[in-house]
Amino acid sequence: MAEQHSTGPTTAARAAVDAANAVDGVDAVDAVTGTAAGAVGEIAASTVTGPVAVSIGRRPEPVHEVAVYAFDGMTPFELGVVVEVFGLARPELSGLLAAPWYGLRVCADRPGTPLRSVGGFSLTAEHGLDDLAAADTVVVPGVPNAFGGVVSPALVEALRTAHERGARIVSICSGAFALAAAGLLDGQEATTHWRYAALLRQRHPAVRVNPDVLYVDNGSVLTSAGSAAGIDLCLHLVRRDHGAKVANSVARRFVVPPHRDGGQAQFIEAAVRPVEEEDDGVARSMQWALDHLADPLTVTGLARAARMSDRSYLRHFTARNGTSPMRWVISQRVAASLPLLEAPDGTVEEIAGAVGFESAATFRHHFGRVMRTSPTAYRRSFGRGAA
Repeated sequence: MAEQHSTGPTTAARAAVDAANAVDGVDAVDAVTGTAAGAVGEIAASTVTGPVAVSIGRRPEPVHEVAVYAFDGMTPFELGVVVEVFGLARPELSGLLAAPWYGLRVCADRPGTPLRSVGGFSLTAEHGLDDLAAADTVVVPGVPNAFGGVVSPALVEALRTAHERGARIVSICSGAFALAAAGLLDGQEATTHWRYAALLRQRHPAVRVNPDVLYVDNGSVLTSAGSAAGIDLCLHLVRRDHGAKVANSVARRFVVPPHRDGGQAQFIEAAVRPVEEEDDGVARSMQWALDHLADPLTVTGLARAARMSDRSYLRHFTARNGTSPMRWVISQRVAASLPLLEAPDGTVEEIAGAVGFESAATFRHHFGRVMRTSPTAYRRSFGRGAA
């Protein structure tokens, strides 16, 4: 039977009003115009000329819009990181999200104009800088030529407009030069790729450049180091917005750790080492450690799980992971504590013991070093019921 639409006041509309009157805090939405009527009486008094959809209960939360800047001559990796984290459909998060997943827009100075990328291909951004300035989070994944010193004036203006609106402004790698050009880093700590750090400090002396960290979170303005550190910062944003469990799920799909300990100094001039057969033992020991985080863990115990001598294990573990075994264990224990801190149950002392720290004082010390905040402050910001 064909669907029929009435051109006059409909029975469905009257039924909707009756249903709405029975529920507190109801919002009715006209499916044709998309306008909301907060008062049920307005619907009853109006003439409905099309199908009506009624939303019962709370008004749905708006989607958090992320805008990423694309430019001619870009390297695609940093842009791809932002698209992967914020633009990919994530059905695996069904049931975990308390708010909608992000919306993503790729923006450029001249939308519709092909932009050349390193590697011999082009892409076209559908959105302009007006959309970038209107977004909730703005990501600048780089600038065309950090050493050249020229930042798009239109981008600078859009960043200032977005910041004045209260948007969150983020840079990856050389994108920090755009944020600095807009004056958003004056008096703030910031980071960039280690090879650009001295230049950023020289060109923008009001910025406190820290070349030793993977990212810096100043609240509404965040900066990250080179390329892959953009993954760390994007996961940090997801953790801020949706909690550790969601960020861990995104990291798992990305096939990266949800949080990396240490700074970018460990990667400067580091030699690339071949993977050896014995490294399988290192991977086996890491999985064993993750299964026994609450137990006392030592290098000797990890080496035994890897079936190596202590000396051989230390050498192979450091070559594979760029850090020591116990430093890695500490970072994993801190990561394991995050979902526990977000839950309402359990004291800091209980959580410290649950993830393997000897005392709450030790937990607080290592948590502060890794996360740059305290367990209590993290719980206050990200615990269930936090604003």
